[in-house]
Amino acid sequence: MTTPLISVVIPVYKAEECLEELYRRLSQALKTISPCYEIIFIEDCGGDRSWEIIQLLANTDERVRGVQFSRNFGQHCGITAGLDIALGEWVVVMDCDLQDRPEEIPRLYQKAQEGYDVVLARRQSRKDSVFKRLTSWLFYKIFSYLTDMKYDGSVGNFRIISRQVVNSLLGMREQLRFFGGLVQWVGFSTTAVNVDHAERYAGKSAYTLSKLLKLAVGNIIAFSDKPLWLMVRLGFVMAFLAFGFGAYIFIQALTTGSSIAGWPSLIVSLYFIGGVIILILGVLGIYLGRTFDETKSRPLYIIKKSTFKDLPASDMKSRIK
Repeated sequence: MTTPLISVVIPVYKAEECLEELYRRLSQALKTISPCYEIIFIEDCGGDRSWEIIQLLANTDERVRGVQFSRNFGQHCGITAGLDIALGEWVVVMDCDLQDRPEEIPRLYQKAQEGYDVVLARRQSRKDSVFKRLTSWLFYKIFSYLTDMKYDGSVGNFRIISRQVVNSLLGMREQLRFFGGLVQWVGFSTTAVNVDHAERYAGKSAYTLSKLLKLAVGNIIAFSDKPLWLMVRLGFVMAFLAFGFGAYIFIQALTTGSSIAGWPSLIVSLYFIGGVIILILGVLGIYLGRTFDETKSRPLYIIKKSTFKDLPASDMKSRIK
């Protein structure tokens, strides 16, 4: 196959009802840019017919490449695998549910030709539930504060990036993956294009509240040590308050000859301080646990099947220059 000008990376999870329509619309959109393109589907073991459909599409169009993981590794590991495999000079990353409209890709590419390495798709109005919009807004506010990164919450994974950006991302193999944060961290010239955000073509989001919370905590820990510094500040504040209260008791005992009664308040204070200590130890434990995970150097993903002969190695470190 001729080296493609543009690659489209799509992590797939429980998307059997979307894939054929996604392929059709992608093909129409990409042909307006160049006939030399590739579409890479990363099937993350959703348990439905997605892999069968990807195989059928690959059999009818050599520009479709598919990979199936050995188990569910998560969306951002799927994106990483797609970037490892992609050969294009430009790479588009998008979701599989057709909320990211393929028809916007030519606009992203055209904007990139003005000299940008990263062009983000900024959603003008999200077609998500109130709960999802609220939790997303809250996460990005907290994430921006704790990481000191001005992250635009109206931007999802949908974007186009240059080969130089892709090569930079290939060298970042930490276990905690947040594609948007990694792209922002590497820098390069960046701009955004306002796009329409569509309704889900079929199915429903796989992200539950517990998964969102776990993802949020992992992303914050991966990009910032600010929570640790906040715990240090909290410790200083509590020590200062305790010292001040102790001085007050000492002075009152000297002037009145009596100490302050109040065993209930003392017990409550002890429980409060104990809770804060446990919280601080918990934050430290999470950071230590993540550090332990990184020291294992396990692959980010394991490939079970692919639709092409040159089956890529698991966690393709050999691609890193």
